[in-house]
Amino acid sequence: MRIDRLLCHLRFVKTRARAQALVEAGHVRRNGQRVTRASQPVAPGDVLTFPVGKAVRVIELLELPARRGPASEAQACYRALDPEGQTAIAAAKP
Repeated sequence: MRIDRLLCHLRFVKTRARAQALVEAGHVRRNGQRVTRASQPVAPGDVLTFPVGKAVRVIELLELPARRGPASEAQACYRALDPEGQTAIAAAKP
């Protein structure tokens, strides 16, 4: 799956165009390496780092989402890591 589609399906951005802009601006990293192409493939086990608002998110991809579904379905596809990328952190409850 392309990284721009993934960011959209996981609901970190609202549109694929916004995901493409984020990637092309050099704000997304995959396994510590800067991603410059929105078509870069991702796979389960990859660690992604990217900004969301004023925060930096670090996630480990557990599985590829089949569609852009509800937030609960999207959250089952990744595990949030601390900014150091070392340990899992609990998901924030609203």
